[in-house]
Amino acid sequence: MRGEAGLLTDLDALGIPFAVYEHVAVFTVAESDEVNAGIPGAHTKNLFLKDNGGAYWLVTVPGEARVDLKALPAAIGSKRVSFGKADDMERLLGIAPGSVTPLAAINALPGSITVVLDEGLAAAATVNVHPLRNTGTLGLSGATILDLLRHWGHQPVVAPIPVQESA
Repeated sequence: MRGEAGLLTDLDALGIPFAVYEHVAVFTVAESDEVNAGIPGAHTKNLFLKDNGGAYWLVTVPGEARVDLKALPAAIGSKRVSFGKADDMERLLGIAPGSVTPLAAINALPGSITVVLDEGLAAAATVNVHPLRNTGTLGLSGATILDLLRHWGHQPVVAPIPVQESA
């Protein structure tokens, strides 16, 4: 597993600009709201999922999105998904719940997980994600996140992620 050191090495070697923010540990989107207030750009949340065929998915959406879990499988090209287990996350991505980020794909073997980025985030100038730990945030463009995923041998999916209607 290459971890955060490998991530920073790749960002430097590839000449990718990014912003770094250190902060208190955050474990949920609600906990991150106060931290995010001082960080410009789009904020994210991540869903670690497993489908009924045994494939793993990491879906990154805007932090405020309430994902429609019934409509999600069709949007990402699956039949049915459920939340993945923490031990599978650790085994595949080398991270623990609370630190989930599409950048954890640096630790995943190509083909072991499909990373999905919401289409709005893919087009965003600044997308804020964890650097494999929940005590920091990296600001990168959505296009850069996709480029990094491809650099690590993954074929990311960009999709319009369905959200629940507000009540």
